[in-house]
Amino acid sequence: MQRTLPPQLQQLLSLLVLFVLGKYYAYIHIGWMQAVGLLFFSGVVEHLLLFFDQRKITYLSYSAFSTAIGVMLMLVTYDVWILGVVTVLALMQKHFIRVNDRHFFNPSNFALIVGMVLFYRQAHIVLGQLGDDIWLRLLVVALAMMILIRVDRWLISLVFVLSYLLFEYLLVVHYDPVMTFEDIYERFYAVSFVVFVAFMLTDPRTTPDSKWYQVLFGGGIAIVAAWMDRHFGFRVQHLFMVLFLFSVWVPLFGAEISDRKKMFFMTLVLFLLAAGAIIFIENQPPYYFDMQGT
Repeated sequence: MQRTLPPQLQQLLSLLVLFVLGKYYAYIHIGWMQAVGLLFFSGVVEHLLLFFDQRKITYLSYSAFSTAIGVMLMLVTYDVWILGVVTVLALMQKHFIRVNDRHFFNPSNFALIVGMVLFYRQAHIVLGQLGDDIWLRLLVVALAMMILIRVDRWLISLVFVLSYLLFEYLLVVHYDPVMTFEDIYERFYAVSFVVFVAFMLTDPRTTPDSKWYQVLFGGGIAIVAAWMDRHFGFRVQHLFMVLFLFSVWVPLFGAEISDRKKMFFMTLVLFLLAAGAIIFIENQPPYYFDMQGT
């Protein structure tokens, strides 16, 4: 029987390839020794959490390394310890904020939101560390499609992209004489933006299984992000904030009927906390770079 790579390992290898290429051909700021140290530290923390939870370690967890790479690709700071702090908090929420053996938040996205809440002035989301070379964008799409088709999450990316272009035009470009449609679709030039759409937005553990819910999930994130761009300014963090807010409701959609009442209270509490975090971030002074971090 032919063996295939586990999806988690396949995603990790894809992100690792993109990180290495980004170091050589693009603008990734973190040094090699710091990156290796963060990967090692993340792996140790994750497996310690697994040991404390199960009193044994029965498998190698790839998600810790994927989380660390996701943080390094999206978050820029001169204080590397901040990357360690947000990564640890992201891994902890995966173990402690969960229901039916499923966590609510994509760990990398959780780390970015925590980073903006705790370290807004020291750490910034930057969507240009992987540059804008078309060959690298095509590589991201190819690597992502091999995983998305396998885990059946391709519909989320497709619906998001189409909805995002449509509602950014209707809600932003149509009302703002300064904005042009090129300002919208040039985001797709940034390879890191494509990584967000292809990998972070489609995490199988934190996205709906049902096709209808996937359409609502991808389209809803696009609509709300466009609405925030319309009313609060065209800010890159809106995408990550809306994903964070929508992720709260995913486990509730897949819950058994007998669990829904108990789960609804937990979901509501997390929603209020997530909304509070978003309000806090939105009230901070905007930063305007999102390409090479300059």
